[in-house]
Amino acid sequence: MSTERELSKRSGSKCELCGATENLKMFEVLPTRKGGLDESIMACSTCIDQIENAGHEDLNHWRCLNDSMWSEYIPVQVVSWRMLSRLRAAGWPQELLDQMYFDEDTLAWAQSTGEGEEDETKVIHRDSNGVILEIGDSVVLIKDLKVKGSSMVAKQGTAVRNIRLDHENAEYIEGKVDGQTIVIITQYVKKI
Repeated sequence: MSTERELSKRSGSKCELCGATENLKMFEVLPTRKGGLDESIMACSTCIDQIENAGHEDLNHWRCLNDSMWSEYIPVQVVSWRMLSRLRAAGWPQELLDQMYFDEDTLAWAQSTGEGEEDETKVIHRDSNGVILEIGDSVVLIKDLKVKGSSMVAKQGTAVRNIRLDHENAEYIEGKVDGQTIVIITQYVKKI
C-alpha cells in the first residue's frame, strides 16, 4: 500500500491538523531520515501553504492545533509544536506549548527547522549569493570539493537535494553526494 493511501486511512481522509476534507495531500515533515508514514502527515492545501510560507498565517485557522497537538502520531505533534512556536507571540499558542511534552529525539526533530528559537539567536545559513537556505532545499556545488577522510571529489555542478542545516554553525550544511552524506561549506553552494 502506498504511503499516501496509508496516510489517508490513518487520518480518516481528513487533514490531520485542521480536519478539512478537501484538497488533501501527503506532507513530509522535514528533515526526513527514512521518509514514509512515520515522517509524514495528511494535510490540506491551506495548512501546507501556511506552513511553507511563514508570515502568511491566519491565526484563527490554527486554533485547530488545540486538538491536533494531542494526536497519537508524532509527525502531527511535531508540526503542531512548530506552528505553535511560530505563532506564540499571540498568547494562546504559548499556553498550548506549555502543555506539550516530547522525549529528547522528538523535541530535537521539532526544533530542527529553527522554529521556537528567538530571531537574534537563530543561526541563518546563506549560500554563496547570500540567499537564505532552509531545511529540504536543493543546492548545486559551485566548485569541485575534496571530501575529507576519503578519496571522493564532489564535482562542480553536482546537485544536492534535501539538505540539512547545522544549527550551531551557519557555514555548514549536510547533504548526500553519490549516496554519501557529507558536510558542505555554504560558500561553495548556490540554491536552485
